[in-house]
Amino acid sequence: MRCRRATPDDVDALVNFPDDAGVVGPPRDQVRQDFEAGRMRPEWSWLLEDDGRLVGRALWWGRGDSVPSALDALDVVPERADPRSAAVDMLRGGHADFAASGKPVLPPYTVRLPGGWRQNERATHAATWRCEAMADVGATSSLERLQYLWTPESWVQATSTRLEFRSGSDEEFVELFREAARGSLDVETRRALETMDELAQARDDFEFYAGCPGDRDWWRVALGGDGVPVGFIVPSATPYHRNVGYLGVLPSHRGRGLVDDLLGEVTRFHADAGADLITATTDITNLPMAAAFDRAGYLVTETRLVLEAPR
Repeated sequence: MRCRRATPDDVDALVNFPDDAGVVGPPRDQVRQDFEAGRMRPEWSWLLEDDGRLVGRALWWGRGDSVPSALDALDVVPERADPRSAAVDMLRGGHADFAASGKPVLPPYTVRLPGGWRQNERATHAATWRCEAMADVGATSSLERLQYLWTPESWVQATSTRLEFRSGSDEEFVELFREAARGSLDVETRRALETMDELAQARDDFEFYAGCPGDRDWWRVALGGDGVPVGFIVPSATPYHRNVGYLGVLPSHRGRGLVDDLLGEVTRFHADAGADLITATTDITNLPMAAAFDRAGYLVTETRLVLEAPR
């Protein structure tokens, strides 16, 4: 058994690695496009060979930085009796590279699973060994999220009669991010506020969304009838599709159902731009946001387990 960093000659084999029926893997065309665009790179990828045959892959992903920001695929052929140890070998190789580059935090890995995965034996097995392998290399923190999808076959809510929307300055949006984080049900936001102050966390959120493929000009401040901000929307995009991004109702205006108005505006914005689909994600514990997606015609397409090192 040989574990090594990939080379350009390995890309075709990495792209065409056998599917694992227990997980929702990245489509082959997308993986190939990611390698072509530099979002995946041979030097970021590790593989496992058995007598010259490819039996495992670990593919990291990034937006063009010198080091990747996420592990996008961790796969071992099903006939391997101990996929956990095989995965650990590849993870340790990749993590040694990150340490040498000075990256202080291991990139997270999102295991994409079918809905109802706990009642699916294949999915449970696939999730278990991946979670155990990540824990073996220090990624012991997990977060379960729901992935949603909107398509034109669903509906677009009527324009809000309660809110108006306008553009805003960078400074205003940083302040809105800061206010919206107070009492947030979002697990990542709550975790971040355990290690940094409100303003630093707000700036991190602002910089993250400003760095996404979506356009900064899409962002809007939501105003109530008296012209006072009650929330905001940050329609966004991934390298592949339009995305809901971020929306927030300010604490003093919660409990009035304004999340529906905000989500409706984001959906309408993307739909008017001709989006053939819109993706969105929320924590499985964020019941109000999940209910809003249901009301807006978004369908759950998969469950995601986000695995990372504790902060």
